[in-house]
Amino acid sequence: MIGIYGGTFNPIHYGHLRTALEVKECFELDQLRLIPCRIPALKQEPDIAAEHRLQMMQLATENCDGFSIDNRELLREGRSYMIDTLKSLRSEFPNTALFLFIGTDAFAHISSWREWQSLFNYAHIIVMTRPGFQYPAMNDFLIERMVDRRNSTKKNSHIFEKSHGSLYFQNVTQLDISSSIIRELIKNKRNPQFLLPDSVAEYIHHHQLYRA
Repeated sequence: MIGIYGGTFNPIHYGHLRTALEVKECFELDQLRLIPCRIPALKQEPDIAAEHRLQMMQLATENCDGFSIDNRELLREGRSYMIDTLKSLRSEFPNTALFLFIGTDAFAHISSWREWQSLFNYAHIIVMTRPGFQYPAMNDFLIERMVDRRNSTKKNSHIFEKSHGSLYFQNVTQLDISSSIIRELIKNKRNPQFLLPDSVAEYIHHHQLYRA
């Protein structure tokens, strides 16, 4: 089973790493692929080179067993669309269960993603939530694919038996950290230590990233 965790990672921080670790353990994934996007489809383009983001991710995960950095979106021209990434992964792993992990904000706007309904043809979609999360209003298409997490375990849930097609909500520890806060701290000459790995902080300092 392979997990897919996409984003700009600009920069990667402990909020990303903690949730990645929890979902890897919860779903007993063989590997979790962190996939930095080249140009976000629905967000502003990152203000630093993709090579810097990639290098920081490699530094942050070098001692994380089962984590890997997948650069396929950086190698693809133009904006990054998850449907293209899932199609590419499915061609490599035709019979492997794929789990796409997204946050609640992304899920709230999933209908604006390119070919969003087709995402389920290639992977399960796992929405990472906070404790106390309330289910949003969903259309019939999503409701039909939702697995009730209260009754699902590895033994009785078809989400672990099929390679794609289900919608699942999973509580994780979501640290109140964001890349934008870290960028703002650095811009204002403040220390981002303890929000991201020291190796990443050192890389940012060495290359003078996110300065005004």
